Amino acid sequence: MIPGMNVPVGRTVKRVVLETVGWLLVVVGVAALILPGPGLLAIMAGLIVLSQQYEWAERRLDPVKRRALREAARGVSGPLPMAVTLFGIVALVACGVLWTMDPPAPSWWSLPDSWWLPGGIWTAVTQFGSAAIALGLMIYSFRRFHGKPEALAALDEEDRASAQRAEQRAGRRAASR
Repeated sequence: MIPGMNVPVGRTVKRVVLETVGWLLVVVGVAALILPGPGLLAIMAGLIVLSQQYEWAERRLDPVKRRALREAARGVSGPLPMAVTLFGIVALVACGVLWTMDPPAPSWWSLPDSWWLPGGIWTAVTQFGSAAIALGLMIYSFRRFHGKPEALAALDEEDRASAQRAEQRAGRRAASR
């Protein structure tokens, strides 16, 4: 116990750690929506962590999860989306290799040499990591959704059920006012 307070230290530490990790994942996820990386996955992971402490995070988790799953299904819906995803994975690996090799700035580079391939080896590590995550997600999506209309129908059913729950919550809130 913290002296003068009725809060056990372990519970307080756990809450601070969960909140820090959750918010960090959400911020990284928002950044990854613009930058290379699995943005929705990081946001979803952050909401999962935050939902341990906050009801609002739990409510927002379902729509993000369904959106991520829909995008996963769309990504393996045909040869073109899969080819684009594979091209992105190969491009990430190629950039990671380039950053790892750290070649000198080319003659056409007009900015200072320090701006050529910034970030060094850690940029390469994140590119390789992003490629591995993207490949893993593509394999997962292919196995779960490709050629399986029943999996998409289950997502549609979850959407309908979620909309009904939202209407019920809105009705309860309106009735309590």
